[in-house]
Amino acid sequence: MLEVDRPADMKAYIGKVVGISEWLLVNQATIDTFADATGDHQWIHVDVERAKKDMPNGKTIAHGYLTLSLLPRLSSGIYRIRRTSRGINYGSNKVRFTAPVPSGSRVRLHQVLKAVEDIAGGVRMTFDSTVELEGSDKPALVAETLVLAFD
Repeated sequence: MLEVDRPADMKAYIGKVVGISEWLLVNQATIDTFADATGDHQWIHVDVERAKKDMPNGKTIAHGYLTLSLLPRLSSGIYRIRRTSRGINYGSNKVRFTAPVPSGSRVRLHQVLKAVEDIAGGVRMTFDSTVELEGSDKPALVAETLVLAFD
């Protein structure tokens, strides 16, 4: 894990791979919990029996937004700023869900620090974030993500 002292110290890593997270299992219980939280109960996500018959690989798939929502959890194992008052998810650009995440799959996050800009009291960091799908050459998600970190 990359550790720096202050938010501005991240500037030294612009253009570099910040890190790759551990693998995380995306199981049916996680998918069902997300469906309940969002109200998105489309059968491709929650109907295991129908998926066995009607989905190409016979499994339900995670919501794209579930995959995106895993980024904070996955990135917590990639880098740490020791002396920061707070970090804030500032949003995403160019989000693409490039491959389905079947229930029972494992994913991990690969992050490259694209830019660090000074803002009042801290920095705005821009990452190229790729969610890799174990056993697949194609990523599940690619996005440009933004994080604010304050002194």
